[in-house]
Amino acid sequence: MPTMQDSVSVAANSVSTNVLAGQLYEFVPSGTRVALSCTGSATGLRATLIANIPVLNDQAISLNNRFPLIPDDILYTGVVRACRLVLTSRNGTGGALTFFWRVDLS
Repeated sequence: MPTMQDSVSVAANSVSTNVLAGQLYEFVPSGTRVALSCTGSATGLRATLIANIPVLNDQAISLNNRFPLIPDDILYTGVVRACRLVLTSRNGTGGALTFFWRVDLS
């Protein structure tokens, strides 16, 4: 099962770029099971996952200040059609926060 994970700093009152852009499995074939896990360095971060349609839209994430643990921090699991995965994070606070993310494919 391929795994992609990283962290990105999200500036105050802004939205990150697609954190999956340039990743090996940014584009997935039909029938791929996607499991998204994410956490933030503090409260105020929200995540959006688009796989042809928004499957997770501006969802608040936990504030554990660490990389996601499986299964504790899973936000979405589902099978998608062939598509480009787009994962962004929105910071609604007055300071920069860190977005920790992990995407497992099977």
